[in-house]
Amino acid sequence: MSLTLDSYRLLGRSGLRVSPLALGTATFGTEWGWGAEKSEARKLFDTYVERGGNFIDTANTYTNGSSERQLGEFARDRRESLVLATKYTTLRRPGDPNSAGSHRKSLFASVEASLRQLGTDYLDLLYLHVWDFATPVEEILRGLDDLVRRGKVLYVAMSNVPAWEISRMQAIADLRGWSPLVGLQVEYNLVNRAAERDLIPMARAMGLGVTPYSPLAGGVLTGKYRTAPAAGTRASFNAGLGVVTERNLAIADVVAEVAGELGHTPAQVALAWTLRNPGVTAPIVGARTPEQLEGNLGALAVEFTAAQLTRLDEASAIDLGYPHDLLAGDHIRAVMRGDLKLEARR
Repeated sequence: MSLTLDSYRLLGRSGLRVSPLALGTATFGTEWGWGAEKSEARKLFDTYVERGGNFIDTANTYTNGSSERQLGEFARDRRESLVLATKYTTLRRPGDPNSAGSHRKSLFASVEASLRQLGTDYLDLLYLHVWDFATPVEEILRGLDDLVRRGKVLYVAMSNVPAWEISRMQAIADLRGWSPLVGLQVEYNLVNRAAERDLIPMARAMGLGVTPYSPLAGGVLTGKYRTAPAAGTRASFNAGLGVVTERNLAIADVVAEVAGELGHTPAQVALAWTLRNPGVTAPIVGARTPEQLEGNLGALAVEFTAAQLTRLDEASAIDLGYPHDLLAGDHIRAVMRGDLKLEARR
């Protein structure tokens, strides 16, 4: 069934209603050498909210702070009706090691800076942006809980964190009566399905709504790349990251085939595939022009046949690895024969 931006969903174990596609604002500003000028960013914002969208994603250091500043200005007259999500942990001041990281000093300073840049007195959703492998989880959780109790943050979430750390934190938060985690932001798309191994199943079990970033795999799934770069040649940014490979281009070809059958664009098909995963709450879509955004929002109207979904799934399938493959094997199934409850849960 077709969706609209006002087909709101609950975010994880919270009662917070969010749109099924979030607007990503890393394109608000041109400080990184690409992105949208302020007037174009305003059009992106207006297009999204006028269609009923309420879930907007940013971070404290996107475009050197311009993303938060512009978003705060655009949202000023309708602040209460929007769900503004931002992040902390990335370096804010070169040369100052404590201006980055997951620790309490970084957390409190980053939140105060985000509040100033956004021109608001509270954040709807705060993500830990990147795991630093150094800060004790109790320090992180207590700091987040303190901010919630002070009313500066309403909900807390994780991004780019190992599944076992998140599940441990959720258990600690529940046992100590601290604010639970309600969201998880991960890279997830037809090219990169690694989150299916542990992160997405963990999120479903622990009550975290998943908000995937890069649902178009850096543009690979739009069909903009036709060949993988030859060794030693000058490559584009995404090609340089190793995203443009023969495997990924083959996946993009299947996406294009299905798009042709449905009368939609490859980008809309790729987004719709991510959106239909029952473990996903709201993929994050970014754009540099209103036309790109309108095209992405068309993913809400895509409806697949079972055969088309099978083709997309088979073209992009990954090896889940141990212990998933072992537990799905015929030998283990034979050993466990008769345990119908286990089979039903899996």
